[in-house]
This record gives sequence, structure tokens and C-alpha cells, in this order.
Amino acid sequence: MATRDIYTTAFDGDVQTTATDCPDCGGSVRTTDRETVCEDCGLILEDTQLDRGPDWVRRDEQGSKRRTGAPLTPTRHDRGLSTEIGYKRDANGNTLSSTKRRHLNRLRREQSRARWQSKAERNLAYGLSEIRRIVASLGLAQSIRNQACSLFRTAQSEQLCRGRSLEAVAAASVYATSRCNGLGRSRAEVTASARCDQNRLTNAYTVMNVELELPTQPVKATDWIPRLAAKLEVPDHVRRRALELAQQARERGVTIGCRPSGVAAGCLYLAAQRVGLCLSQQRIADIAGTSPTTLRSRRDDLLDITT
Repeated sequence: MATRDIYTTAFDGDVQTTATDCPDCGGSVRTTDRETVCEDCGLILEDTQLDRGPDWVRRDEQGSKRRTGAPLTPTRHDRGLSTEIGYKRDANGNTLSSTKRRHLNRLRREQSRARWQSKAERNLAYGLSEIRRIVASLGLAQSIRNQACSLFRTAQSEQLCRGRSLEAVAAASVYATSRCNGLGRSRAEVTASARCDQNRLTNAYTVMNVELELPTQPVKATDWIPRLAAKLEVPDHVRRRALELAQQARERGVTIGCRPSGVAAGCLYLAAQRVGLCLSQQRIADIAGTSPTTLRSRRDDLLDITT
């Protein structure tokens, strides 16, 4: 069967060239980007194919095996599809000439002017950059950063940024995402890394929580204990004992009406006392954002249910 019968339609890569003759039968030879074959006897002279399709690599069992460049990211206003123009060196690391650098400067200036399609897009880029800065300052995970950026996009599309500073909405997005994922991050901690005060953060978070119906969960003392234990550098058995105390306090209803940070501080202090580990009440209270009086009060409540 001839090649023309197999490929009924033509392709862009089918550049046909005819050689002098076939070495076997002397017939005409047809060459494409896939193979070189004799049109009379069907002898394949060359079969080295040039694959112009996507590159497939194995990364994991569930993920896609297709490699098509960097994935889209919600942390950029253009989903990461923008182009970055270099400065002094090319892709191979060679130094550019002065003429080429001046040309790139002009291109960079025109790209900066045409980068924003509207004022809303400019505000979106600024808000997302603020979220990335706050997340990096707090040391949160990349998944939290992506969720916070997506929440900021939703808030802007619902016109919740009007009448509020972009810094407050960005900080509220980070705080709301932390609450939805059960992370023990207080408003004071987020405010310390943000460029707004706590009142503006609270106002923006309240509006977002009501209008967007966020699935926020009450903060529990068990969410605070791992981070407090890491900052205090206590052993693992003390941390596990503190988690058990916090769970018992919750089951007995001792935590009702109490701040989770105070309960977590009291659990860690009592757990350290029972193993003979000396921890300062003032140090624990400062890290937990509470007072030594509250710490002792929560410790006394725990002693009543554990003795």
C-alpha cells in the first residue's frame, strides 16, 4: 500500500521531495518529515520521525504528564502570562551592548505603559502583591497564598473593595484564609505584617465574611498549641500532653467563653509543670498574646478537671 493511501489528508509538515530512484526497484522516492519511502515498492528508506507534538514526562501518579510551560497562578493579575524583559544580559548570560540595552529600556517602558488595561487591573495587581508580601512575612504555605489571592479576586469582583483600602482587603483575605484552614493566626499577627491597622482589617473581614459567606470555623486551642510549642522549643511529649489537656478542656466545656490563646498557654504551662520542665509564665503569655493572670486562671480550670 502506498503512503498516499494511508494519509488521506495533508499536513503542514508534509514537505514532499522526490529523489532520483529507489535502491531496490529504481522507483520514485517520496520524503516527508516522518519518513522516506518508495512510492512503487513501499520500501522505507528512513523512518526517523520528528515529533512536533507536546513533550510528555512522568512527574507523579495523579498529575498530568504533559509539559506545556509554567502553570497558571492566581497570585498574578494576568495569571502569570506576562513577559519580563531583561536588563544587562541575554538568555545565554552574555553582556548586551549599549545599543541593545537602550532598545530594551524602550521596550520595557512601552510594556509598562501597556501592562494595565484598567484601573481595576492595576488595583488587583497591587492587592495580590500585598498578599504575597504578608504571606511571606507570616511564613504561611503556598496553598494559603493561592487561596488568599483567589479570595481577593472574588472580593474585588463583588465590589467589596469600594470604600476600603486595598491593604485592608488584602490583609483580611489572608486572615480569612487562615481562619478557614484552621490556622492559629490572630488579627494582631496579621496586622503586624500588614500596612493597615487592626480596625480596618476587622471591618474588611466582617464584610467579606457576611457577603461571601466564608466557611470560617471557630478557632480552637488545639490550633494554637503546635505553633506555641515550636516557639517555646518544648519537647514533643510536652506538646502532645498539652494537646490532650486542650481536648479534655473542650469536652468538659471549660473553653466556653475563653480565648483560645489563653487556653493554649495554660495547657502548655501545666503540661510543662507535670514533666518538670521550667517555663516562665511571662514568656508563655508574651508569645501567646495573653497575660500571666489569664494563664494562671486557665491553668487552675484545667487542674479542676484533671485532678
